[in-house]
Amino acid sequence: MSPKKEGALAVAGIIILAVLVAFLAVPGAIEGGIIHMLMRLSALYGYLFLGIATMTTPFLKEVTQFFGKPFLTIHHVFSVFGIALITLHPISNAIQRGTLAVFVPNFNSWHGFWALAGRPAFIIIYVAVFAALLRTKALNYWRPFHALMYVALFFGIVHGNLIGEDFRNPWIMLIFDALFALSLTSFVVKRYRNYQRTRQQILPNSK
Repeated sequence: MSPKKEGALAVAGIIILAVLVAFLAVPGAIEGGIIHMLMRLSALYGYLFLGIATMTTPFLKEVTQFFGKPFLTIHHVFSVFGIALITLHPISNAIQRGTLAVFVPNFNSWHGFWALAGRPAFIIIYVAVFAALLRTKALNYWRPFHALMYVALFFGIVHGNLIGEDFRNPWIMLIFDALFALSLTSFVVKRYRNYQRTRQQILPNSK
């Protein structure tokens, strides 16, 4: 199968997944009104696109071949959509509740912190984004901070599993838990590929 056909299949798979999430989430979300629906769907789709963005990172060559576009273009498309949507989640929540407290992490208890772990996740996401924006000016430092996106995804999935309304649907829980697991796997794959690349560079010099 040609890379372009594989890319088309990847796009089709993402579209099908997005439609499936809507099919599972919209009927329950719409009952609470427009703002409530926006709050719930922005969280789901923001997490979905950020998860996909992180999953592409170990596969620079493959992504470029599949989509026929530079890797960073594809990665940034998913990232921008994900960040925009995930930002709408606390904003719509703040509008619905009439308070800015939804942006402040909760340290009152261990369970309270993790139940509301979306709050620190939101802050961590923007730390990771800011680090990426500084990548040309801080070549030796930006990557560890940008990698905090995986921490944000972990916080987000814990938050969703503990108090997410849509996670009461076992299929949504399964989809997003699997998405986090795949994102984490991509992190391991990326580290392993970097290790192999470094090892190949060192071995010839040691002979």
